[in-house]
Amino acid sequence: MRASNWMWMTLWLSACDPAPSGGDSSQMCDTGMEPAGPAERDWWDLGMADPVLNEVALYYLGQAWMGATDVSEVLETLTRVDPADERGWTAAFQQTSRRLRALAEASEEGGHPLTAATAYQRAATYLRAALHRHPDPWDPEVAALAAEAVDLHARYLLLSNSPCAPVAIPYESTTLPGYFCRAHEAEGAQPTLIFHEGKDGWAEDGKFVVDAAMARGYNVLLFDGPGMGKTIRLQGLPFRHDWEAVVAPVVDFLEDMPEVDPARLGLFGVSLGGYLAPRAAAHEHRLAVLVANPGVLDWGAAIRAELALIDPGLPDLYASDPGAFDAAITQIMEHSNFVRWGIHDAYWHHGVDSPSAFIAEVDRFRLGDSAADIRARTLVFDAEAEGRGQAAELYAALTCPKDYLRFTAEEAAQFHVQPGATAMLTHRLFDWLDDNL
Repeated sequence: MRASNWMWMTLWLSACDPAPSGGDSSQMCDTGMEPAGPAERDWWDLGMADPVLNEVALYYLGQAWMGATDVSEVLETLTRVDPADERGWTAAFQQTSRRLRALAEASEEGGHPLTAATAYQRAATYLRAALHRHPDPWDPEVAALAAEAVDLHARYLLLSNSPCAPVAIPYESTTLPGYFCRAHEAEGAQPTLIFHEGKDGWAEDGKFVVDAAMARGYNVLLFDGPGMGKTIRLQGLPFRHDWEAVVAPVVDFLEDMPEVDPARLGLFGVSLGGYLAPRAAAHEHRLAVLVANPGVLDWGAAIRAELALIDPGLPDLYASDPGAFDAAITQIMEHSNFVRWGIHDAYWHHGVDSPSAFIAEVDRFRLGDSAADIRARTLVFDAEAEGRGQAAELYAALTCPKDYLRFTAEEAAQFHVQPGATAMLTHRLFDWLDDNL
């Protein structure tokens, strides 16, 4: 759920007949991804009509591992999502957030700061969840809800005696928002793990990394780079392919901190971060270790392959006639609210305004020969049902010390970035970090 939703759209459309003229543009198609009958349902099938939201729902269920959600609250919220309403997902999770906020405020006023903190944390998570599928990313409401989510999280940090504190990292003519987290009992300079998400995640979603790191005496720096979380919603900064320009200022920031051992810095990126973090490490050689989940070598090539699932001729049409390509994609968007939302969301994250501009932009997201310039010891994660990464290809291209780990269905961790399997993810991740950082 943190990577591009383009693949899900292509799979959805490839199984659909074109909508008849004047037909219902919100009608769902038979893709084979719809919920099966009760006797046939797999453990991960939550019954959502929308396959993307099924995966996103599993992700928010998984956040119960670190107390950022509760299982019953997520499941109850899903029952109120109206699939016929473009705002159905947003409205349901916004309502849950409001309820938890009121509960937190009552506890805080009653002199119960710790219980208030846990409710504020969940209220913040549910508001971020509401924004996960907002129908219009340019709506002023998006910035307002994002600011509220940040405020709720700040109340959680304050009342919980959290090891994390907000930081502003100097970046070009502005700053990037983040959190520096230090174990309460740690003394002296410690190893530090830098963590960032991909397209859909926020720095606040990295609490699973923080919890595990604090127990082991690591520092953690969580941050939202351009295109992510708070940065895209409150500052309007889209993604950039040259991620070393983002990570270098982060490393500069950390090197000035006496709590940080500059010889023991790690970088962990997930989803689209599986391209961004290796790209940064190819140029930023102050990193001791790198983790990519999953590995991505050439995101543009992955997007082109997904286009071919809609129509094998689309990649060639883009190459020969970008205007005709735009017209073809626009026609597809007219038949589905789901597809229209996904493509507009991609425009917003990348600062473009047409299908051809989006393809031209993601074509820049390729490592190429620079994969051989990575010096940090690298862990490349893969998964049996991973449909978005290129982990094996990235691993093969690396010339640095490297390790490869593939999550399996037996572990119930076979999907992209292991939604709902946070325990297994942290288990594998921190065993490796303990040995290498």
